[in-house]
Amino acid sequence: MEKNGKETQLQQIFNEKGETLSPVLPDNVKNYLIDIDGTVCDDVPNEEPERMVTVMPYPDALKILNKWYDEGHIITFFTSRTEDTREITETWLNKHGFKYHGLLMDKPRGGNYHWIDNHIVRATRFKGKFTDLVVQTKKVEVFKK
Repeated sequence: MEKNGKETQLQQIFNEKGETLSPVLPDNVKNYLIDIDGTVCDDVPNEEPERMVTVMPYPDALKILNKWYDEGHIITFFTSRTEDTREITETWLNKHGFKYHGLLMDKPRGGNYHWIDNHIVRATRFKGKFTDLVVQTKKVEVFKK
């Protein structure tokens, strides 16, 4: 994976039996998955793709996401926009100067997401303004032991 002209080295990890597991990023690199509509710009539904061309990005989102990219983090946009809007979406991101590594289309619609993964997942709900992130302790749902 390349970013900022240099390659990010995935670190090999092993289980207790010495078997290879999926590699991980270094601890100082975050893998950001960022929604587009309602998060980096006004919410534009798939049913109105003509608005995807003209919607303006939130300036604070552009500034913070590009800062994270420049710091060496991975930026991947993860959107409910459908695959047939990929070209419109990539053109929009590039036109407005977003720096990013990837674009995943067809995220399930409807919100109320509950992500289950074998890797650490940190969720941050967007509430109107991008800023640097701060650490807070909150209640989370976990699997019963």
